[in-house]
Amino acid sequence: MENIASPERLEIIDAKKILDIKRASIEGSKFATMCMDGSQFEDVRAIGVKIINANLSDLEIEGAQLGGAFIHNIGMPPRGHPMYDPDARQRPLKFENCDLHSSSFTDCNLSGVSFSDCNLHGMKINGILVDDMLKQ
Repeated sequence: MENIASPERLEIIDAKKILDIKRASIEGSKFATMCMDGSQFEDVRAIGVKIINANLSDLEIEGAQLGGAFIHNIGMPPRGHPMYDPDARQRPLKFENCDLHSSSFTDCNLSGVSFSDCNLHGMKINGILVDDMLKQ
C-alpha cells in the first residue's frame, strides 16, 4: 500500500453507499454518525484505530493481533448517560483461543464468568494467586 499516489479527499454525506474497496489506503480517514451493519474487513492493517461510542453487538474479531490494545468502558451506558436504561442487560461476551497472558482487568464485572480448559498459572485475583486459592 506504500506505493499509492497522494491522497484524494472524498466526502460522502447523507448518502447510502456500498463500497467495495481493495488494495487501498484510507489512512487518516474519519467515519462519524454512520451505519456499517454487515460490513467485512479482511487482511486489514488498522494500527492506532479508535472506535468511540459504537454499538458493536455481534462483532467478531478473528485472527487479529491486539497487542497493546486498550479496551475500556465496555457495556451498557452507565447511570447519568443519556442512553442509560436501568433494565438493559449486557449480553455475554465469548473469548476463545485467546492469548491474554500478562493482561490486566481493572474495575471489571466478571460475575458469572466461566473459565474452561484455561492455563491459569500465575493468575492473580486481588493479589492472590489462583493456584493457591484452588489448593484450599
